[in-house]
Amino acid sequence: MENVLIKKDTQLIESAMNTIINEHIKLIHSIPYKEIAALIPTINQARHIFIMGAGRTGLMMKAAAMRLMHLGYSVHVVGEITSPAIGKGDVLIAGSGSGTTGGIVRAAETAKTLGASVVCFTTNSDSPLAELANHTVNIPAAQKQERDETISKQYAGSLFEQSLLLTFDALIQTLWELDGSLASDLWKRHANME
Repeated sequence: MENVLIKKDTQLIESAMNTIINEHIKLIHSIPYKEIAALIPTINQARHIFIMGAGRTGLMMKAAAMRLMHLGYSVHVVGEITSPAIGKGDVLIAGSGSGTTGGIVRAAETAKTLGASVVCFTTNSDSPLAELANHTVNIPAAQKQERDETISKQYAGSLFEQSLLLTFDALIQTLWELDGSLASDLWKRHANME
């Protein structure tokens, strides 16, 4: 009986993995690559890069912050105790599926008021966050409140969060290739007090 349950569970896990991968294969054909490429000058010219997101999206954004740090950028996660003040010449990169998360919208308003650029990654190009942004990357994934299985069968915004991580990794891979640094150069910036 236990072997039958393991076999069934194994098949369910494989089916779930195929669902997730197939959603990403579909999504990559509608990702706005030109919008992402247009971020490269903004990132390269930024005095400091501030990264922000809430919840699970925030975790994806923190992963992006770490990768940017490995590349040698001056990067800070908004809300961390050591994050300095934002100002002119800086950029806030915010991730929000809905583009309506109150704390993120307020941070974007502050950044704009102080002369910083705002970049947002969202599923909603008509959102308050997108309206504040100098540059918006619209990822065509389901928002967490949407239950439309034609977009995603996954739970509550998972496709957006996963695609945000993959999109940032593609951007960071590109920045790395353009920079020409060796992996050993990046490794010197990796945390060494783990």
